Amino acid sequence: MSQLPLRAQLASALGRTAATLSRATGRGDGSVIGGRVGLMLEPDLLRKLAADRKLVLVSATNGKTTTTRLITSALQELGDVATNAFGANMPAGHVSALAAAKDAPYGVLEVDEKYLPEVLDTTGAGIVCLMNLSRDQMDRAGEIWLLAQKWRRALSGKPAHVIANCDDPLVTWGASTAARVTWVAAGQRWREDSWCCPECGGPLDRSASGAAWACRECTFHRPEPNWVLDGEDVVDPRGARWRLDIQLPGEANRSNAAMALAVAETFWVDPARALPRLRLVTSVAGRYTMVERDGRALRLLLAKNPAGWLEAFDVADPALPIILSVNAQGPDGRDTSWLWDIDYRILADRPVLVTGERRLDLALRLTVAGVPFQLCDSFQQATALVPPGRVDVIANYTAFQQIRAEFGRAV
Repeated sequence: MSQLPLRAQLASALGRTAATLSRATGRGDGSVIGGRVGLMLEPDLLRKLAADRKLVLVSATNGKTTTTRLITSALQELGDVATNAFGANMPAGHVSALAAAKDAPYGVLEVDEKYLPEVLDTTGAGIVCLMNLSRDQMDRAGEIWLLAQKWRRALSGKPAHVIANCDDPLVTWGASTAARVTWVAAGQRWREDSWCCPECGGPLDRSASGAAWACRECTFHRPEPNWVLDGEDVVDPRGARWRLDIQLPGEANRSNAAMALAVAETFWVDPARALPRLRLVTSVAGRYTMVERDGRALRLLLAKNPAGWLEAFDVADPALPIILSVNAQGPDGRDTSWLWDIDYRILADRPVLVTGERRLDLALRLTVAGVPFQLCDSFQQATALVPPGRVDVIANYTAFQQIRAEFGRAV
């Protein structure tokens, strides 16, 4: 690492102090306020902190935090890694992460989809990992085709090596202008946002078995993958098959692990070295954590949008009661109409309890779906109404953070 200019050193030090005070006073984990303070004193601090580091930027609608954690774990095989482990994925969070590990030669940064062009331009990151794009926070981020177009423009002319999920047509289109792309067939369970060709607007043919897709009206089609997720295994570019056997549950996390392995190999960390480190990850910023309350063992699952709820249902145990909590604060998106894009009928045969600031919106959706439920004024009341034993909890972003706070932000 090169020596920071004096102004940047001061800004970085004061930012770390602000972050420490935030944690000490219980106001937060300090991952945003520290960066804001640093950027106020030195607006170009992110560029200076990123200089001479080998950086990975990770962006997607779902799975950014988990994949960032998995890649970080793999790269720790090489040395210290700076990362925004708690999901502060805008420039202030990136500054805090890099300043907190100022001597780390490697960095893995989760990046909000909308901010990816800005952060790539500022940091000059050498590796970009792109996983999926689907509807999310439309009142803030806008139409996802516009996000894919921003990615295309940002990557065009840049030397960055992109690791991209070729099973997602929007990601493929967004990544296809990059100088170099490693394609990963990582799967795409939620397809409701990618039935039309982003190149010409024509229909995509997705009727064939498997993940192959192609436009019926132009030449846009799924690239040949270098890496393939095949059930519980990943097949690398040499044809070798690797059993994932990770502790994080569900198909979505196997997809995240496949992307992480492909990224790790760009640093010459092969699966034989990376996989043992991926298997050490058991929870990510509270996701999949088990917490105890009055004889109930609660497993916390995060779902922020229709694609995320589909993955959460895949992980949830159908034999257990389930608590659903939905808010609509700024980080969630104010519009809850996305609830109508989710098929809740899968919950019909288990006890369902509904809470959160927008519990009435969710209650109406469940009523229309024919799913019986109990409406609760608070998470505490919902917990008390389920019998002792194991319980699954699915919450969107701010509801999830409120629940975490009740248990001391368990990780």
